[in-house]
Amino acid sequence: MTPRDRVLAALAHEQPDRVPIVIGTSNTTGIKMAACRRLKAHLGVTSPDRYIYDWPELGTAALDEQTLRRLGSDARGVLDRYPAGVYRRNQGRAAHDPFIDDWGTGQVEVAPGSWFPGVHPMKDAKTLEDIERYPWPDMDDPSRVAHVRAEAETLREQNQYAVIGTPWLLFPLERAFAMQGMDTFLMNMVLAPEFARALLERIASLCKRLMGRFLAECGDLLDIVKIGDDLGTQDRLLMSPAMYRSILKPIHADYIAFIRERTKARVFFHTDGDVFDLVEDFVEIGVDVLNPVQTSAGRMANLPELKRRYGSRLSFCGAIDTHRVLPSGTPAEVREEVRRVIEIMGPGGGYLVSSVHTIMDDVPPENIVAMVDAVEEFGRAYR
Repeated sequence: MTPRDRVLAALAHEQPDRVPIVIGTSNTTGIKMAACRRLKAHLGVTSPDRYIYDWPELGTAALDEQTLRRLGSDARGVLDRYPAGVYRRNQGRAAHDPFIDDWGTGQVEVAPGSWFPGVHPMKDAKTLEDIERYPWPDMDDPSRVAHVRAEAETLREQNQYAVIGTPWLLFPLERAFAMQGMDTFLMNMVLAPEFARALLERIASLCKRLMGRFLAECGDLLDIVKIGDDLGTQDRLLMSPAMYRSILKPIHADYIAFIRERTKARVFFHTDGDVFDLVEDFVEIGVDVLNPVQTSAGRMANLPELKRRYGSRLSFCGAIDTHRVLPSGTPAEVREEVRRVIEIMGPGGGYLVSSVHTIMDDVPPENIVAMVDAVEEFGRAYR
């Protein structure tokens, strides 16, 4: 099988020649820069460092082709970009000043070279008029997607790798957190649900606007489209299932329906934390692939139950622990964890190996290599 064949077989719940690997296609499947530098030194790769979205403050590496091939990644990502004006403004700002994006949200430097979301321009907004008055970004700026057709066409003509479209952070809830701060917006969902719903709907309308432009350029060339919203903590949901179903689920359902009208690509939904109680909802609204399957978070550790209940209706991407095993385990422990997860999730297809979210800077290169090499060793056991 080609890598693309392998991914498509797994997504069709057929048994591929080996379990696919998805790494380096977006921030959610990426590697932070310090870890990537150590990995390249370990592998003898001398390519220059690049950041995804040309965004150093995000801190995630854009993996070069040599590294992607050594890691056995069966997919490649096609990403949008910030508007050209955002790059000009931020490249010309004073050193250590906050990075401000096109939404007016931003990251502040909390330690030398370490950035964290800390600019929330609508923190004090409380009314529908505040939403109407806000200077929302221009999703029609052509510089966002001018390159994506050519990139997707090149990948499809090569016909080697699955193509994943990954427009940046088109997630209504997470964007609301960025606009107001997490605590403020969650409180508004309880005390001011009309305002909260209106803000989510305004954000979702802008997300759809950009997604529509992205898919108009390359939707016919994609195998997978990545969206999502982080809905869980280490041991529970961020909100009750009832609140999710009342306020956010209709927005997610509408967003997925919008995507399905414009592409045949599978819908890849990223959501961290213990979201076990919402997995049935994700199936209902049309999610095809659930990521990252955070096995350190509550009931998401119960991989046999996830596979038993949802394995015929949902594919899974992730599940290789970044909480303890990848950063702190030995290569032998990493190898054993990969074997364990594949034996549970691999039979019958429907599983793509990836780390739980981004591989962080505390993960040694030996463990990254052990993870992908273990897939080659154990991922062919179910042919």
